[in-house]
Amino acid sequence: MQRLIDAFFNSVRAFRKLAASEKAFQQELMLLVLALPLGWFVSVSWRGYALLIGAVLLLIMVEVLNTGIEAACDAFSREFNVDIQLAKDCGSLAVLISVIIVAGVWGIAIIERITGLPI
Repeated sequence: MQRLIDAFFNSVRAFRKLAASEKAFQQELMLLVLALPLGWFVSVSWRGYALLIGAVLLLIMVEVLNTGIEAACDAFSREFNVDIQLAKDCGSLAVLISVIIVAGVWGIAIIERITGLPI
């Protein structure tokens, strides 16, 4: 049980650090704050609501992992290294893919709400 408690406090520390200093994380938190009530009006079911919010949470999770990759790379070396550049670029690509997933899920939900037809 102590391990879970320690993991929780480590997670809270990371959340506070990212919320205070990482612009992308701050923007995605604001997106989540907006998505929580908006998703309720956009979705046509509880399952749809969960998918809308889950997509935003997925984006936040990938952003956290990307920030972790960048921090680990910077701790290793701040000098240019082609392998470090690839690691950071891959993290950035993962965030972009997550953004596309969020846009797709929300786009489909909005179209479904407007047309009344399940897609």
